[in-house]
Amino acid sequence: MPIRPEYRWLYPIDWPQLSALIRFDRAKGRCEGCGRPHGRFVCHLGDGRWWDPERGAWWDGQGRALRRISAENLLAQVSTTRVVLAAAHRDHDPTNNRPRNLAALCQRCHMLHDREEHRRRRWLTLFRRKALGDLFLGRYR
Repeated sequence: MPIRPEYRWLYPIDWPQLSALIRFDRAKGRCEGCGRPHGRFVCHLGDGRWWDPERGAWWDGQGRALRRISAENLLAQVSTTRVVLAAAHRDHDPTNNRPRNLAALCQRCHMLHDREEHRRRRWLTLFRRKALGDLFLGRYR
């Protein structure tokens, strides 16, 4: 995941090497949340369930194998996505780069992990926009 320019100074100078170490040496190129492999196209159902051709099984969003899956309209729901791993901070603090605070997560797991932080930033952006509107344009109706 790209680092925003205003947060770039919070990351260490060797961040690309540290990120690669977490994603490929420790996690072996698989998401630590759900187990999806890096760089591969996976078939998924949009709700976290995905097909792993190496293991020949469907997996849920928490990395557990599914025993049964209903075949109703299965082909209509299946789509493919290329998996890209990113190193995520478990505590959302980019200055805390200890290995136990970093996790290799795919796009889906990373977005789920950062959901509350994204909500907070969205609220803050809208709050600032409204405050600027009040300041220069008068009150909103």
